[in-house]
Amino acid sequence: MGEDFIKPVVWVGDALKRVKLFPPEVRQDIGAALFDVQKGAKPPSAKPLRGVSSGVLEIVTRFDTDTYRTVYAVQIGQQVYVLHAFQKKAPKGRKTAKLDLEMIERRYKEAVAIEKEKNS
Repeated sequence: MGEDFIKPVVWVGDALKRVKLFPPEVRQDIGAALFDVQKGAKPPSAKPLRGVSSGVLEIVTRFDTDTYRTVYAVQIGQQVYVLHAFQKKAPKGRKTAKLDLEMIERRYKEAVAIEKEKNS
């Protein structure tokens, strides 16, 4: 792989549809962060998402009084798998809602299966 290699983005489930519903400023931030990821860099707005698998990170974007999260996986093949995107609405502090975590886990398994099928 050359220095100019850009990893393709694979959107899992309705992640792209959800991002398209975010405010333009949020979409721009997510797009710039994902482009960094495609080039092999870790964007400043990304942090590891604990409890799913290593190599799963979330882009945290704050806009107005809201927080948006875009979760992606980088250690599955040569693609960037975007697993989930959502506006944070957890009632308690900083914790990600259980339903969102379950969705991320399901989509992570789906991304692994996609990659495995592609390589068989």
